[in-house]
Amino acid sequence: MPRPRSKEELIQFSRANFEKLLDFIKKLPKEKRENDFPPGTLNRNVRDVLAHLHHWHLMMQKWYEVGMSGQKPDMPEKGYTWKTVPELNRVINEKYKAVSLAKIEKQLSQSFESIQKIIQGHTNEELFEKKRYKWTGTTSLGSYLVSASSSHYDWALKLIRKLTK
Repeated sequence: MPRPRSKEELIQFSRANFEKLLDFIKKLPKEKRENDFPPGTLNRNVRDVLAHLHHWHLMMQKWYEVGMSGQKPDMPEKGYTWKTVPELNRVINEKYKAVSLAKIEKQLSQSFESIQKIIQGHTNEELFEKKRYKWTGTTSLGSYLVSASSSHYDWALKLIRKLTK
């Protein structure tokens, strides 16, 4: 699926990719949904992948709230840089290890809806005009939302497909 370049596409692609991901997971046999993937990946199972998506939703919400209030958000997270995202992802992974798949699925659905509300609350221009908001730097708000939604769901689906064969 191409990268969204309008509000309509962002809504459409993010919902479609999210639904594809959840549908794929629902169709997996229970053992593939709950067992660990083969060695060699940070995200060791479906729960880890969904927890990763959920946490990145939460970070996007925080960036948005802080940025739209006129302040500069800590991106990607306080104490981390874009170069240290792999380290941050390990911390995220550890944070959710004791959370059940069912609970993560519920949390992910809730954080997904929060991201959708952000998207719905803006015009096409507000989402995709570069440099419109100081906190997004040289890019657009929409670009951040694409990365936190439709593109991220596509990544997750490809990863889970590959590792549950």
